[in-house]
Amino acid sequence: MSQTRADPKSADRRLASAFALASLFLIASVPATGLPAKKPSVGLEGSWSGGGTVSFASGSTERARCRAHYSHAGSTGYTLNATCATASGRASQTASVRQVGENRYSGNFYNSEYGISGVISIVVHGRSQTVRLQSDSGSAVISLSR
Repeated sequence: MSQTRADPKSADRRLASAFALASLFLIASVPATGLPAKKPSVGLEGSWSGGGTVSFASGSTERARCRAHYSHAGSTGYTLNATCATASGRASQTASVRQVGENRYSGNFYNSEYGISGVISIVVHGRSQTVRLQSDSGSAVISLSR
């Protein structure tokens, strides 16, 4: 990405990549809880991949493809390392989340490469998950699976 930060298309591309990555990070950051073991849940630890759509504040949208790897971070969380690519470019980032329900997680994301931060939420459905990202620069919805 050789365009300058002042270029709106370049900013949209960076945002798309950052959102795609952030969603992957969120998924990886799911904490373990002391909930009764009615049904063993599929943990987040390991590799996930998928894609979705990034919507920019300018109104434009781009498809994103992402890969994420989750690692335990203490007893109640996960750390996510993810890379996402759009037609505009590629970005890598990390995140962490906390469990807020039986299959729901939330937290904040930050991409230091592009200075983008916001909130992330994840809903896990067995071996798949839906990640939603929201910031002042735009939003994203990413679906990941094992």
